[in-house]
Amino acid sequence: MSLQEVIKLAKQLSTVDKVRLIQQIAPDIEPELTDKLSTVPRQSLWGLCADLGNAPSTEKIDLACSEEWASFPQQDI
Repeated sequence: MSLQEVIKLAKQLSTVDKVRLIQQIAPDIEPELTDKLSTVPRQSLWGLCADLGNAPSTEKIDLACSEEWASFPQQDI
């Protein structure tokens, strides 16, 4: 039986039966996924942000915050 035939048959199932099918198949798939995910090297968060350049300094952040808060209404809402 081909994958397309299985998919065609699965689409004919009721929603409850589709859920049952997933519940029965998921435990067989989970170990394969966890094995593959654990062998894939992850890039560090520093590496993910490397193309963004240097972060703004604390002084620049403080200045930007004070400029924004200066134009913010000072009265209670």
